[in-house]
Amino acid sequence: MAPRAMSAAPALEVVARTANEVGESPVWHAAERAVYWTDIPACTVHRLDVSTGAHRHWMVDDMVGCLAVAADGDLIAGTGRGVARFRCGDGPAATLERVADVAHPREGMRANDGRCDRQGRFWFGTMLMDMAAGANVGGLYVHEHGRGLAGPVVRGLVVQNGLAFSPDGRTMYLSDSHPSVRQIWAYDFDPDSGTPSNRRTFVDMNRHPGRPDGAAIDETGAYWCCANDGGSIHRFAPDGRLLTSIPLPVSKPSMAAFGGDALEWLYITSIRPPAPRGASEPLAGTLLAFRPGIHGVAETPYACKPEGVCPLVPCRPAPVS
Repeated sequence: MAPRAMSAAPALEVVARTANEVGESPVWHAAERAVYWTDIPACTVHRLDVSTGAHRHWMVDDMVGCLAVAADGDLIAGTGRGVARFRCGDGPAATLERVADVAHPREGMRANDGRCDRQGRFWFGTMLMDMAAGANVGGLYVHEHGRGLAGPVVRGLVVQNGLAFSPDGRTMYLSDSHPSVRQIWAYDFDPDSGTPSNRRTFVDMNRHPGRPDGAAIDETGAYWCCANDGGSIHRFAPDGRLLTSIPLPVSKPSMAAFGGDALEWLYITSIRPPAPRGASEPLAGTLLAFRPGIHGVAETPYACKPEGVCPLVPCRPAPVS
């Protein structure tokens, strides 16, 4: 099925002219009015202050596959080793404070895509970095404040991706973006226990351009999926129908996240293809943004309950730089 383009494509902006090798996991930090994201193989975390346009980055001692905001203002990260806290200072120094290590089934694995569920549990997947091997040794893990690391909750993934939760927190979405799979699944999700069940096909991406990479959920419950190698972002209804497809000036968009004061912007990271193909895509590896005309859903911070009761005491506000 060919995707339908919007009748009037939104105006895209290049908000950070980076040259990320594998830009991933944009996350909106409301207290700082900033977007954070990672360049995985560069072991680098980026930050864009949307008020001033100031862009900073920090190198760390491990690959950071995904990020989420923690209730105390720090960031929680899925890394090559497992789970860590990302802490940055006023200068160029930053550290990854190890929280929990994953017992990977093979050497050469790392975290990939991840985010918090609506109750503040941090979920992330793992993958073998040698994608050509096509090994289904990846899994989905969860780290909960006070309970630690659990998993793999889902096994048998090649390249875990597309993790997202419906606005009511009762549906979990998960994809495998490997060329041999290209599936997006939906699960029933128990918000109290954090247990996914009843996996079924949500979207077979073999019917659409691109491979299913990172995703975001809007206020209507629609699922925005970056079409890696498809040069677009698709919006699917909660029943899996394709609603629209927006062309992008990069062939490998990697993940989307809503941000802005009213969550009215959609930020998209991208991957720079290897030479010589990358030379023909001057915007590959940049951070893009546009106003889709619909708002996102606020992400629940790690370790923060949805009703606002935070188990981290005291909860300090994040400093505004």
